[in-house]
Amino acid sequence: MIYVRDKGQMCNNILQFAHVWAFARHHGHRAISMRFAYKYPWFRICRSSGHNFPRYVAAKIAAVRGWMPVVSYDIPGEISSEKENLILTARNVMVQGWEVRFYDLFLKYFDEIREMFAFLPGIEHAVAPLLKDKEQNLKLGLHVRRGDYSRWHEGRYFYSDEEYALVAASFARLHPERKLTIFICGNDPAINPEAFHRAVPDAEIILARGNPAEDLCLLSKCDAIAGPPSTFSLVASMYREIPLCWIENPKEELNEDSFSTFRTLFRHIK
Repeated sequence: MIYVRDKGQMCNNILQFAHVWAFARHHGHRAISMRFAYKYPWFRICRSSGHNFPRYVAAKIAAVRGWMPVVSYDIPGEISSEKENLILTARNVMVQGWEVRFYDLFLKYFDEIREMFAFLPGIEHAVAPLLKDKEQNLKLGLHVRRGDYSRWHEGRYFYSDEEYALVAASFARLHPERKLTIFICGNDPAINPEAFHRAVPDAEIILARGNPAEDLCLLSKCDAIAGPPSTFSLVASMYREIPLCWIENPKEELNEDSFSTFRTLFRHIK
């Protein structure tokens, strides 16, 4: 059995596990995610065989006590046939490290990965009322990321409400003929929706207050997503390959080329 563990937040864990799972799937092995065995109970994978708290505890103890080998991927771009051989030949093995990458296999099993991380019905039901009667609207999912972003890359991507509102207004100018609904999801409870009402007065502004999976699900239902570079917005775009704009300069006017695809961006995450 291949067990996968790492630190980091939910969407980092989704991508890391998906790389290892694709490698295991390709070679006829099974893989279990330590994080989705206990911490994030919102996805289909959490109800699959082996994803439970007792299995998590047993695997963690075995790794800590040296009863199973631990393979770490900590070097960007690392390719190691020795590590891959150990993963495939050990009876049980723990794989850890953010730098594990099997891009081509990820894309080979892309549809299965998306099914594995489909949202459970409770999450879909929680999000549905926000989307009611919005079928004909153009829906922008705006991911406001603050918190730890005050430190990450020395605060380079720590934007104010007013800066996010500039991006929303620029998007509206791209589509003047469409009725626009802007869903704002973020990890800052102090987001001020008035900044967006002022910047985009003709748009419908909806500030979501869901848990992380509900926010992720809501973003995945939008027609376009914008936010600072983040695995959260990246994974949201993965579900339906939604156009995604990673905001590098909030004052820069958007155009159609500002948006890219999951398949392009996921090779550039750091």
